[in-house]
Amino acid sequence: MKTVGIIGGFGPETTSEFYLDVVFSCYQKDKTSRPPILISSVPLPYKIEEDLIMKNEGAERYIPFLVEEAQRLEKAGANFLVLPCNSLHVFIENIRSSVKIPVLSIVEETVEFMKKNNFKKVGIVSTSATIKNKLYENAFQASGILYETPNDLEQEKMGKFIHNLVMGQQNNRDREELIKIIDGFENKNVDCVALACTDLQLLIPKHQNLKIFDTMKILSEATVREILK
Repeated sequence: MKTVGIIGGFGPETTSEFYLDVVFSCYQKDKTSRPPILISSVPLPYKIEEDLIMKNEGAERYIPFLVEEAQRLEKAGANFLVLPCNSLHVFIENIRSSVKIPVLSIVEETVEFMKKNNFKKVGIVSTSATIKNKLYENAFQASGILYETPNDLEQEKMGKFIHNLVMGQQNNRDREELIKIIDGFENKNVDCVALACTDLQLLIPKHQNLKIFDTMKILSEATVREILK
């Protein structure tokens, strides 16, 4: 088995969910032993995190924290790294260039998943940082996949309840707002919706007509595949 290093701490519930998903998914495929996992909770000041989620500002302040933790995990024995946070993939090339081990990309894995399942048009719900940096838009476009994103007002609302989730606050009102945003994709002929913010899965959104795929689950499955290579 390969040892995975998880760069976490951005929404502790999300990191915990990801860890548990990897452990139980590995068990379903290989019952010989538990998977080797290292987790680093990045000591990032809350203000820096809030500025990126709510206003897409101060992104460059993240880089030293992420690079330091990536190198720490490499030295601790990780064979590859994962980031169970979509917004942090703005910095994935900074992280990749700072270590000698592979870094799986949630964006790349999601694009491959959509291609494998022949989805032609995808609705994207994510943080403002992910949208403004066009992480998924550029990746989908390069692969010939069409996409739709929320309007500016919907994106502003989403930023607020994503921040609530990161701070450990979940409520039905936020869930209802998210479902309304997803409703808007129905008239745009999308094949499915990608939850391109790993915290959004905490709201457990369901839709009667559209398939919703959690990008964190897609990354988890890719992580299990890599561990068991």
